[in-house]
Amino acid sequence: MLGAIDRDRYAVIPVGITREGAFVLEDDDPAKFPLDAAHLPEVADNGTRVLWPEPGGDRTLRVVRPDGGTESFGEIDIVLPILHGPHGEDGTIQGYFDTLEVPYAGGGVLDSALCMDKHFMKIALRAAGLSVAAGLTVRARQWEQDAAAVRAAAAELGLPLFVKPARAGSSVGVSKVEQPDELDAALAIAFAEDDKVLIETGVVGREIEVAVLEGADGVRASLPGEIVLTSRGFYDFEGKYLGGDGVDVVCPAELAESEIAAIQDAAIRAFEAVDGRGLARVDMFLTPSGELVVNELNTMPGFTPISMFPKCWVASGLSYGDLISELIEAGLRR
Repeated sequence: MLGAIDRDRYAVIPVGITREGAFVLEDDDPAKFPLDAAHLPEVADNGTRVLWPEPGGDRTLRVVRPDGGTESFGEIDIVLPILHGPHGEDGTIQGYFDTLEVPYAGGGVLDSALCMDKHFMKIALRAAGLSVAAGLTVRARQWEQDAAAVRAAAAELGLPLFVKPARAGSSVGVSKVEQPDELDAALAIAFAEDDKVLIETGVVGREIEVAVLEGADGVRASLPGEIVLTSRGFYDFEGKYLGGDGVDVVCPAELAESEIAAIQDAAIRAFEAVDGRGLARVDMFLTPSGELVVNELNTMPGFTPISMFPKCWVASGLSYGDLISELIEAGLRR
């Protein structure tokens, strides 16, 4: 995004967050954060500290340098919270900026929190009349106290199963279970990420993803794309971010006009069901019978060059740079 944003329209101040939670001033260098499987990018503590504007005052962003001096970067118009996972995609940082009265792009508190928790997301989708995969939610205490009951309930769903943390992202902690004796290990992996886990029946169908964007004229959906698995068991972290073998990201997908219309309609309905704001990528399955089963919504989808969200908008006639501009302008309008 640093490389694609329109520098003629926007002056960018890159802010990084360290593992310890410190906001630091980062280098404005797109080449600093490549997605490399051998060394994933990390924000180092360079000694700077970002001071966000306080409510009721001016909108000036200040940075304390390592020597104690303070530098002003002028008034900020909007924040682009390009974050995945807990604290970034679950409504936490959105609530923080709401408290500071700092405008930001993308999802709000409610839609971010709902979509980060797959259990409650499915409740909202069902309430809107959308189909979701059959499954059950298991808490760590349930598993510890009565594992046999959990195994029995999972067995009723059939095979294969997908076991996933309720509140993780990017397919972290997700396992595909193809034999009953694989369930315990899959739950252990998922519970290492979250104390609430979903066990879902596998859905047979084409894996379709569609991008949703909130524009000046309302909410619209892109042409759908398709995840085509050639040798990978499912679309996991490596396939999503590191360009791993065994998966092709195709956009636009080969679909009939009626299928495209139905997919776009379902995506917008799903977005509205969770009170969506800004953007989302809606993932669903198109079954052989033509049914659409919504898997999940991502309120801050991947924005890498191999990610489906920008690829679908490019295929729909919106460039990567213009996509970022639309996201910013939507936040400014709010």
